Amino acid sequence: MTGQNNRNCTGFAGEARLASGALAEVVALAKAALERDPTASILIFDDDDARQIEIDWRGSIDAVLARLTARPGADAGVAAPRGVGRPKLGVTAREVTLLPRHWDWLAAQPGGASVTLRKLVEEARRAGAGDELRRQAQESAYRFMTVMAGDRPGFEEAARALFAGDGGKFAQCTAAWPQDIRAHASKLGEAALAR
Repeated sequence: MTGQNNRNCTGFAGEARLASGALAEVVALAKAALERDPTASILIFDDDDARQIEIDWRGSIDAVLARLTARPGADAGVAAPRGVGRPKLGVTAREVTLLPRHWDWLAAQPGGASVTLRKLVEEARRAGAGDELRRQAQESAYRFMTVMAGDRPGFEEAARALFAGDGGKFAQCTAAWPQDIRAHASKLGEAALAR
């Protein structure tokens, strides 16, 4: 199985949480649920960002899982030819516009401008990690809530509480929602609600 199939996700059959775990495992359980009830409404969400994962349910479970592992446009076992020149190191060259005094300061730093800019970016990322984690949790929980509870009473108030970081108000606004939907929304929004 590829890395995509090992990512964690959560599947829902209607309002009930069907399973959580690796994508291939959740898809297998969801396919079995669909075979028991072909009218079941199955939705699978990526646990990292709560985006829906589209699955082609046609055919046997083996066919469904085979489509998960297939990578469009890639021939399995055939290595791409290596080009001439320096190997790619994942570095992207882009233009940076700075004032002359900034360039002078960067040039005087050990390692030069590129090393110093990378260090400054990493330091800024570490300093803002908490805010970024909170923002990602808000977006994930809101994305999930919109799909699974967008038409439920208290949705708008719950969304406001989520973005305000008010865990108590969020719990109050989602109390009437189905247990599994409420629990998953709370789990996704945990970093945003734990202030």
